[in-house]
Amino acid sequence: MSDLKRTGLFDLHVEHGAKMVPFAGYAMPVQYKPGVMKEHVHTRVAAGLFDVSHMGQVILRGEAPALALERLVPQALAGLGEGRQRYAFFTGEDGGILDDLMVANRGDHLFVVVNAACKDADIALMRAGLPDCEVEEITDRALLALQGPQAEAALAVIAPEAATMKFMDVAVLDSAFGPLWISRSGYTGEDGYEISVGDSQARALADTLLADDTVELIGLGARDSLRLEAGLCLYGNDIDTTTSPVEAALEWAVQKVRRNGGAREGGFPGAARILEEFETGTARRRVGLLPGTRAPMRAGTDLYATPENGEAIGHVTSGAYGPTLEAPVSMGYVAIEYAATGTQIYGEVRGKRLPVRVADMPFRPSTYKR
Repeated sequence: MSDLKRTGLFDLHVEHGAKMVPFAGYAMPVQYKPGVMKEHVHTRVAAGLFDVSHMGQVILRGEAPALALERLVPQALAGLGEGRQRYAFFTGEDGGILDDLMVANRGDHLFVVVNAACKDADIALMRAGLPDCEVEEITDRALLALQGPQAEAALAVIAPEAATMKFMDVAVLDSAFGPLWISRSGYTGEDGYEISVGDSQARALADTLLADDTVELIGLGARDSLRLEAGLCLYGNDIDTTTSPVEAALEWAVQKVRRNGGAREGGFPGAARILEEFETGTARRRVGLLPGTRAPMRAGTDLYATPENGEAIGHVTSGAYGPTLEAPVSMGYVAIEYAATGTQIYGEVRGKRLPVRVADMPFRPSTYKR
């Protein structure tokens, strides 16, 4: 652990009894004393506080940074309203996904948040691909996620204007902890916020939030089961350079203006393949999976069309017990002819093929504030 990077809240995690593990080059809390199950449920019924400071925070400046960034992503950013945020992904020349990210329009610049494991490559990509923009990595701010039905009330004590924000709104709000860069978003399927705060004030902000009886620290274990119940992809597991947006069932994230016939059709890496797949489909598809057993079918489990014989038709990319559903949930890729909701297939676990049914996602309805 000594060779791993630490976020500014490392001591806080240790003081609260966190089990620290390596993650994306950082020492990160996988769980605290209550354990993954209780942390998951607490986030669903109250409010969970996550340290996501390992993620990359980047500011893009230029004459037209949104239009420039469209050269690297298939999303429509030039029409993104000020004070609004959009989910996006970098694509490669072969149509694979290099990383997924959030892009916010903050008036005279864009604020971009990228995944920890990809941030060095993402920043290099932006600097090489956007010579007309200034790409500034922010290294003096922590990033917290406050998620759950009590998140609004807890944050409103510190920044009252946060209560008026809607899902995917962004704002810079004054507080006793300095300017907070806030988005009403997150990766749990719950209402909540992501909060960028100056390093010098991060511990004080976290302590103040935790003084609220509804707020508890939550580790990576529950973060994973929460996003899985919400049907959200984890980069490196469910999407990567070998998966296209259409295979990954992420068509909803590509606006019509960037598709075939749109005013800004194509112009992003991998456009030829991706736009063709919008028209012709793909050979495989990311789907939700509900195992017919009490044990989860985890990443790497091969999937088959029949209980005996035959070649694999796909594999599981994420799987865990879903505490809210009180049942195991998984997602993965299957051959397109088996991707219809309700299709019965089989997962091979310890040499035995066990039943699993293709299901719609999210497994639990999201509760974003629209």
